[in-house]
Amino acid sequence: MVLICRNYKGDVDMSEIDRFMHLLMQHEEEGLLCPVMSHGNVHFMWIKHSNLYLVATTNKNSNASLVYAFLYKLVEVFTEYFKELEEESIQDNFVVVYELLDELMDFGFPQTTDSKILQEYITQEGAKLEVAKSKVPTTVTNAVSWRSEGIKYKKNEVFIDVIESINVLVNANGSVMSSDIVGSIKLKTMLSGMPELRLGLNDRVLFGLTGRDKGKTVMMEDVKFHQCVRLSRFESDRTISFIPPDGESELMSYRINTHVKPLIWIESIIEKFSHSRVEIMVKAKGQFKKQSVANNVEVRVPVPSDADSPKFKTSTGNAKYVPEKNLVVWTIKSFPGGKEFLMRAHFGLPSVENEEMESKPPITVKFEIPYFTVSGIQVRYMKIIEKSGYQALPWVRYITQSGDYQLRTNV
Repeated sequence: MVLICRNYKGDVDMSEIDRFMHLLMQHEEEGLLCPVMSHGNVHFMWIKHSNLYLVATTNKNSNASLVYAFLYKLVEVFTEYFKELEEESIQDNFVVVYELLDELMDFGFPQTTDSKILQEYITQEGAKLEVAKSKVPTTVTNAVSWRSEGIKYKKNEVFIDVIESINVLVNANGSVMSSDIVGSIKLKTMLSGMPELRLGLNDRVLFGLTGRDKGKTVMMEDVKFHQCVRLSRFESDRTISFIPPDGESELMSYRINTHVKPLIWIESIIEKFSHSRVEIMVKAKGQFKKQSVANNVEVRVPVPSDADSPKFKTSTGNAKYVPEKNLVVWTIKSFPGGKEFLMRAHFGLPSVENEEMESKPPITVKFEIPYFTVSGIQVRYMKIIEKSGYQALPWVRYITQSGDYQLRTNV
C-alpha cells in the first residue's frame, strides 16, 4: 500500500510505484535483493526504516549517492518532526509530510534539508501552518541556509566532542583479522550573530603542506563534512572554515584505516560436557593507559540455547543471564587500564541433546573511555571570529567507544 507519493518532475508515471512490492518480493525469493531494482526503463532506489519503505523512482542515469543521501535525510527530518517514523505517524501528519516534501525538494533538486530551519515555518499545528506560509524565514534564501540571523546568547561558548569508535574482529586463535577507527567531530554551538569558525587538527596532509612534522599526526580517510564547511578552502589548504549551525550538529566524520590493538582483550575457555553442563571462564584485560578508565563495560558471552540453572562468580562487576538472547552479560561499571578481571559461569544442560547444529556467535564488548583517543587526533585550535568582536570559549572533549567489537571463540 502506498501511503504518500510526490512526483517532482512528472517524467515517471505515478502508477509505476505499484510494481515495487512485487519486484521486491520476487528479488527476495530469488536471493537477489539489492538497493536498486529496475522494471523496463524505470529504476527503483529504496531504503527500509522500521515498517516503511522509502522509494525514489527515476528513468534516467541519476546520481545514486545523491538519491540515497536524500532518502536518509528524509528519515532524519521526519524523525525530528514526529519522534517515531512509522506508518501511523505518516497517516496522522500527512498534511505536514506533503509540506515537507515540497520544501525538501524542487523539480528533483534537494533544497532546504535542515530540520531546525524547516521547523521555523512548517509547524505541526494546522492553524499555524496557514499563517506560516505567508512568511518564510530569510534563512531559506540566504547563502547560509543552515543558520538563522539575530541569534543572541549571554555567554558565548562552543563545545567540541571528538568521538572515535573502534571496530575490531579477532579470530579464535587471538589474531586481529580486521580493525579500523571511525570518528566524528560533533559541535554544540551557543554563539551570537554570524560567527566564522576555523578548526585546526593535527592532520598529516596539512603538516606535509606546511613543512611541519613535529609531534604526532593522523591520516584521515573518507572525510565527510557538514554542508557549512567551505570545501574549496579545505581542498586548497586543508583549513576547516565554516559558519556553524546553531545548537547541536555533526561537523565532520572520518575513518582511519590502521591496525588497532584491542583496548579490552578477552580470553575465554568454554567447556561443554554433553548431557550435563557447560563451564565458561572469561578473563578481561584493559590494554590501555593506566591513567585512563573504561566506563560501563559490557562483555556479552553467547551460551547454548538449551542451557539453564545459571551460576556466576566474578572478581568485579556482576553477571546476569539473558535467556531470550542466549547471552551472559558481564557488566563492569569502571575498568581501569592495565587491570585484569575474571568471570566464571556454570550452566546445566538437558539430558536430551539438541540435534540442531547451533551457530557460534562471537563474544562482543561494549565500553566508553573518556579523555582518550586511539588515533591520537587532536584539536590544535578553534578560532572564533565575529564582527562584534566578542570573546568566546571553546571546550574540547575526547571519547573512545566500542563500535563493532567482536572476538570469536573456539566453541
